[in-house]
Amino acid sequence: MGKICVVGIAGGTASGKSTLVKNIGNHFGDRITVISHDSYYKAHDYMTYEERCKINYDHPDAFDTELMIEHVQKLKEGFDVEIPVYDFTVHNRAKGETEAKEPRDVIVVEGILVFADPRLRELMDVKIFVDTEADVRIMRRMKRDLTKRARTIESVIEQYETTVKPMHDQFVEPSKKYADIIIPHGGKNKVGVGIIVDHIESLLR
Repeated sequence: MGKICVVGIAGGTASGKSTLVKNIGNHFGDRITVISHDSYYKAHDYMTYEERCKINYDHPDAFDTELMIEHVQKLKEGFDVEIPVYDFTVHNRAKGETEAKEPRDVIVVEGILVFADPRLRELMDVKIFVDTEADVRIMRRMKRDLTKRARTIESVIEQYETTVKPMHDQFVEPSKKYADIIIPHGGKNKVGVGIIVDHIESLLR
């Protein structure tokens, strides 16, 4: 295997990171491996469901970033890794389940807080921040959490007001300063996607 390019993609909740990753993946095909920070939420087997519901999942401490850093390092060195599987419907890791990831030309590391840890940033060859207006993000999050994560409207609004927005203002938005490229509108920005793909290809060459 030749050079491996690590691409960091950050941005607020429901900003369009996944769409951007998908469109980059459409170009690179089987040359890309994607790992999400969401997979690295810490396990809380000792807590009840009610207790897990009260955790601040938008704070850096909610993630096992140490493990993610270890996995990115191993992928860069050419080794396969087994990443955790997280079940959002129960706010906990799926017991005994992992997902195999193998090194490819392009390794995408995505999540709201992937720029918050300097050790993780140092592993990235290019850092992209997806910048989307707050009202658009909350509507997208509402739709996603209701349909895919078995949440209620009340729980989504409460979580947004108590943790999502405050943590966005404290940690996510300030991390934008570390980005090499800022993309408005996420994966729907075709010009932005084209620039990113061309830049990654140039790094691989």
